Amino acid sequence: MDFIRTPDQAFAKIPDWPYQPRYLEMDGMRLHYVDEGAGETILLLHGEPSWSYLYRKMIPPLAADHRVLALDWFGFGRSDKPLDQANYTFEFHLRSLEKFIDQLELQDITLVVQDWGGLLGLAMVGQCPELFRRLVIMNTFLPNGTEIPGKAFKAWVSFARNSPVLPIGRIIQQGTYRSLEKIIRKAYDAPFPSAKYKAGARAFPALVPLETTNPAVPYMVKAREVLGDWQKPCLVLFSDQDPIIGGARGFFAELVPTAEEIPGKRVKDAGHFLQEDAGEELAHHILNFLGRHEQVGPVRSGA
Repeated sequence: MDFIRTPDQAFAKIPDWPYQPRYLEMDGMRLHYVDEGAGETILLLHGEPSWSYLYRKMIPPLAADHRVLALDWFGFGRSDKPLDQANYTFEFHLRSLEKFIDQLELQDITLVVQDWGGLLGLAMVGQCPELFRRLVIMNTFLPNGTEIPGKAFKAWVSFARNSPVLPIGRIIQQGTYRSLEKIIRKAYDAPFPSAKYKAGARAFPALVPLETTNPAVPYMVKAREVLGDWQKPCLVLFSDQDPIIGGARGFFAELVPTAEEIPGKRVKDAGHFLQEDAGEELAHHILNFLGRHEQVGPVRSGA
């Protein structure tokens, strides 16, 4: 497939992002990821329309005693970007995650997901639960095609696909509770120097399975089944200022038998992109969670 690559110089002035870029080759394209620290593996998955930069406040504390991986989905960050929106399918993204885990031979993963990172990451848990040791679920959902989307979400799908301008940094700002400095908004814009780099960002909203015939629905159903029987540690970590998807906190808290929550049940004063609003606090909660569930010996069994 035809793709484009964001020039390296676009990332030359990214603040608070000292990480050496690493790449895996998949079908002739490069998938970018961050790989920091050593120890048990923590895998961080971003959503729409962000990139691994969203986790910059969380990587240092988590990597102090763990191996922390944060990938960029194809179409985002420093990963290559197919030009045709039709190339961005649920299966395409899911298989890229599967190849990533396979090529790096990851096991006993603590998975941290948010937004589309949850749809894809938890779908992978549904397919291969034996690979995952713990789950941290943040501001995401598992739609099975029966939910009725609100007007706001329908408008977002239409805007993402059809608007002449897709201002990524401004969209991130709209999904945060605190004001972002201009240099931070520019960091979110950096992977997309022009409109032709944004096919992946335009495609993601329309991939949400809103009808039962959507090809992603079987993966959502399987993920719900696996999570409904999950006996390994799980932390549900939602924010209090996410009006679109914040209500899914109760869904996961009730679905997962081992679900734990923080005192007060929500991270305060944080929006949809809670990593941006409260990254250090999230890392603190995750480290406490890991401390309560330290691994004793290898874990290879399924859910």
